[in-house]
Amino acid sequence: MSDPADVVRRYVATVADLGSTEEALREVLHPEIRVIEHPNPMNPQGATRDLDHMVEGFLAGKQLLKRQSIDIHELVSDADRVAIRATWRGATQDGTELVAHIAGWLTVEDGRVREHETFDCYEPFTR
Repeated sequence: MSDPADVVRRYVATVADLGSTEEALREVLHPEIRVIEHPNPMNPQGATRDLDHMVEGFLAGKQLLKRQSIDIHELVSDADRVAIRATWRGATQDGTELVAHIAGWLTVEDGRVREHETFDCYEPFTR
């Protein structure tokens, strides 16, 4: 059985790596994943995504961004639930710098992320 915190670390590393593959993402996501993104400046309406929409966004991000990183500051795990606090940094192809402070709750099932609810607080965008 996989440690849920380790699964979340692998998920975050896969998402952060612009060189990672769709297959690598699918390996860490449960086939019935549900991602809830609360409203934020990048997505004012928020969204709920399934696996296909996750993969679509993952691939689109690779085209939009020239670099990104995710620094995990804290992981708290209780059974299959993991809370994360992290900072995401990205730069778009046109040079816009993005920073988001993230808090999220994830559920791990069968060694894969089954649910991810995220609260992203963006700093003002800069060039």
